[in-house]
Amino acid sequence: MPDQGPPADTTSAGPRLLGPADVRSLATALDLRPTKQKGQNFVIDPNTVRRIVRESRITADDVVLEVGPGLGSLTLGLLEVAQRVVAIEIDVKLASLLPETVGTYAPSRRDRFELVHADALRVEKLPGPRPTALVANLPYNVSVPVLLHLMALLPSLRHGLVMVQSEVADRLAAGPGTKVYGIPSLKAAWYADVRRAGTIGRNVFWPAPNVDSGLVAWTHHDPPTTRASREQVFAVIDAAFAHRRKMLRGALKELAGSAEAAEAALAAAGIDPLTRGEALELDAFVRIAEELHS
Repeated sequence: MPDQGPPADTTSAGPRLLGPADVRSLATALDLRPTKQKGQNFVIDPNTVRRIVRESRITADDVVLEVGPGLGSLTLGLLEVAQRVVAIEIDVKLASLLPETVGTYAPSRRDRFELVHADALRVEKLPGPRPTALVANLPYNVSVPVLLHLMALLPSLRHGLVMVQSEVADRLAAGPGTKVYGIPSLKAAWYADVRRAGTIGRNVFWPAPNVDSGLVAWTHHDPPTTRASREQVFAVIDAAFAHRRKMLRGALKELAGSAEAAEAALAAAGIDPLTRGEALELDAFVRIAEELHS
């Protein structure tokens, strides 16, 4: 490993966070060239890391799941506070260095850290205690699928904060009647109350992305009580937004079997067949799914 500056603190004072020189030094050690394909944009600003940890509202009681830890910038910040951090990393180079980085920069916290070398979209179980919080700088290209997969897989998650592309953050936190309200908004609402928690500029990353980032905070709630399954409700949501601005009578025609069947189900659910999907809250989609599968 190349020179990383002053020796890390070996007391219980806590981790030393990564600055720009640290990040570039670690990348050089790996001969790493960040790629857009893998969504590799590393946070180089310790104050941004502290802000994310603060906004996540994690405590010493939390077992935190992190996805895409990269070179460890956020990991070290999480280890300052959390009881335990489990990090899922798909990149073999990054995964190989991260335990060593934690040992160097946060030696008194190394026993609180565990690495899972896996694809977060395909992971089915995690080692150790069940995670209670998800805090991550999610790769832009898979941020929504990863978030929804982990919300479904891990009901022990009670709250979280994720950093995603600003436009995606708007979609996740959007409400009915807004231009960006749609599939991510509704599917995330199945699991949690979601809100925008701030914006992150481009200059805190290396390399700098072409877009701003947004913070999305969420708090778990029980899913709706319904006779329909989650898959059935999500199928209605997908169909309703497959052709945006299309009236529900036509949008649900294929799913229902005919326009007449779709109209009958909508009427039974108490919804005007001429309504568009972007006007409805989650409970309306639940009622439609119940009528389609009654």
